[in-house]
Amino acid sequence: MSEANTPRIVPLVDQRHSPLALPPAALEASRRMVPVGAVLDQLDRPLRDLRISVTDRCNFRCNYCMPKEVFDKDYAYLPHASLLSFEEITRLAQTFVAHGVRKIRLTGGEPLLRKNVEALVGQLAALRTVDGQSLDLTLTTNGSLLARKAKSLRAAGLQRITVSLDGLDDAVFRSMNDVDFPVSDVLDGIEAARRAGFGPTREGGVGGLKINMVVKRGTNEHEILPMARHFRGSGIVLRFIEYMDVGATNGWRMDEVMPSAEVIELIQAHLPLVQLDPSAPGETAERWGYADADGRHDASAGEIGVISSVTQAFCGDCNRARLSTEGKLYLCLFASNGYDLRALLRSGASDADLASTLGHIWQGRNDRYSDLRSALGPDTSGAGRRVEMSYIGG
Repeated sequence: MSEANTPRIVPLVDQRHSPLALPPAALEASRRMVPVGAVLDQLDRPLRDLRISVTDRCNFRCNYCMPKEVFDKDYAYLPHASLLSFEEITRLAQTFVAHGVRKIRLTGGEPLLRKNVEALVGQLAALRTVDGQSLDLTLTTNGSLLARKAKSLRAAGLQRITVSLDGLDDAVFRSMNDVDFPVSDVLDGIEAARRAGFGPTREGGVGGLKINMVVKRGTNEHEILPMARHFRGSGIVLRFIEYMDVGATNGWRMDEVMPSAEVIELIQAHLPLVQLDPSAPGETAERWGYADADGRHDASAGEIGVISSVTQAFCGDCNRARLSTEGKLYLCLFASNGYDLRALLRSGASDADLASTLGHIWQGRNDRYSDLRSALGPDTSGAGRRVEMSYIGG
């Protein structure tokens, strides 16, 4: 039997438990760490970017993230009491900011399913970095609720939105989201976000509206060119993401990964591109601009990005931490366990306790899963159990 026809075994495991032990030295008076606006891990990487999952629920069942075989009507989602409250999220976010975080991304699940999420946006928008600047506050969504939420999110202080969109063909899109949701509704949400003030993206890749497309070979690679043509000149940056081996439920296989180099080669053959400089340190996307007749970047045509999460490791300057819906801190997208900050919060810990604990956790960080993946070859089963993307966000 060929690999393509081999049945997939989807393990039914719950990866939300067994938190890592908090560093005992963090609360010792002699070793208490006071935030000074910068903290480095074992590989000299600063803490700059915080991803916060506000819900473990989603109304899509994309097979690369929350396949129906696992996340069915009987799946036990977190009870509301287990979720961090908005006030708890904001308090933790302030602690991260004190250690140097400048960017916060709200994610899920589908974050717009969290009731009154605009209130949380407002609380986070009021935070300031150690040098008094506003945070780069952004949100990732599947776009299904964006048409009704875009205006209130903007009014609350959200600066940027990234919409996940895996194709323009309605049949392909309905198949990939696996709940028969029409692509036209997501496009309406994107247009509503534009009208609400979330676009266009400015030169340098900074701006209000981006589109992420996960490319899965054999499923939607034929949508690459239509997507590139559709968003070219729109002021919206389109980014192509390699299908990742996150979690244990998506039946990931290396033969379904389309390397970013192939994506660029495909687009380049029809729409000439020129490589651009990174927009910021630790940026995961490699930037390519549409070229004019002289081979220079045509700013009016815009740019695309590729995120080579499988074929090109970017652990070396990774500055991201992830906070799960129930308050566990994960230091890598491919981690197996997290540190239970909710328990510390609800035990009556002071702000100084939280800051010292977080500082010690980050100082001990040495995660570099993608760097090590290459030693495993196509079979990553030896990497151990990994947390689900739907639990800590992308």
